Amino acid sequence: MTGRLAFVESPVQLLNVLEWAHATALRGAPARLGAVPSQPDRRHDAAAAAPVPPAAPPLAHAGLTVVVLSPTDPMSRGQLRRMAQLARDEGITVRWQDARQGRGALAKTLRELSGPLRAAERVIVGDPFSRYVQLLLTLFGPRRVTVVDDGTATMEFAAQLARGERLVRWHRRGGGGPRELVLAPVTSLARRKLAPGRHRTVEIFTSLPVEPPPGTTVTANDFAWTRSRFGPPRLTRGADLVGTSLVETGVVDPDEYLRAVTVLACTHGATRYFAHRRESAEKLHRIAVETGLEVVRPDLPLELIARRGPIGRTIVSFPSTVVHTLPLALVGTGVKVAVCEIAPEWLRDNASPRAQGFLAGVAGTATLTERLEFG
Repeated sequence: MTGRLAFVESPVQLLNVLEWAHATALRGAPARLGAVPSQPDRRHDAAAAAPVPPAAPPLAHAGLTVVVLSPTDPMSRGQLRRMAQLARDEGITVRWQDARQGRGALAKTLRELSGPLRAAERVIVGDPFSRYVQLLLTLFGPRRVTVVDDGTATMEFAAQLARGERLVRWHRRGGGGPRELVLAPVTSLARRKLAPGRHRTVEIFTSLPVEPPPGTTVTANDFAWTRSRFGPPRLTRGADLVGTSLVETGVVDPDEYLRAVTVLACTHGATRYFAHRRESAEKLHRIAVETGLEVVRPDLPLELIARRGPIGRTIVSFPSTVVHTLPLALVGTGVKVAVCEIAPEWLRDNASPRAQGFLAGVAGTATLTERLEFG
């Protein structure tokens, strides 16, 4: 069998698998890797200058199977089911795996996927930090690996791979409890199986400014599939705000976050707040009551929502993946994307020491966005 097997756990990961499949099909060689961009800015400039691809019929993706390692929260599951249907419409096989449902689900998942994983010619990974993916990779080391974007985590993955460090999400503090100690051998083995070597090629398919670790290939994701399938959108007169889960991940103080949202809404005349799928209902209720913003829970990744429209002429976001992806998805539409950096005083006392620098890097490297002065 010479199939390709993708593991995804979020709607954005599945979107980026679709983008990878589209770009690979257009190149005409499923096993061929793209070229390394010499400079991140040149890649973005090329995407901005490129015409919007014409609408095209669904491409056949024979041999590509997407395994959805379904999360438990309802918002993510709902978005994933809708993304799964879009993938099926493109001729992609989708396998829904309830890997977290009840006792014995993990063992059952590992048992059921071990055969397809061993037979796969290429493995596409949506989240290299996922414990589920890491456990699966301990079963078999694929000869060809592609890592697609899972938000800004791709930047940290590339940096840790280049430095030979263990894979740790940027917003987690150092140290390691009993669970981390138990899983340390799995993480270490998974890192080796995600690294290039004599018998393994590694591609990073990304819309983010990533320096290729030694031996890897970085291929630019310019959201050609999204632009060919949706839009251009109808623009509204006002602005839209994009929410973030930085409060939920323990990075930003909730009161400071609410104050920032209030100021941004007033300054830019925003009327809608597009919630991140991980934002809590309590926080969103408070935002709606105290700011008057209409809180929207998107049923698809924001890149698709924005491309379908209607969308504001200005989109304001805190540092997140969308400050890199939305300008690419909306190229040529006249929409302006602006980023508001996270002030040091907004961070919680127990936030990771890396948080401020990482978030500043996310905002600072977004070359197609406008930088906002907060006040």
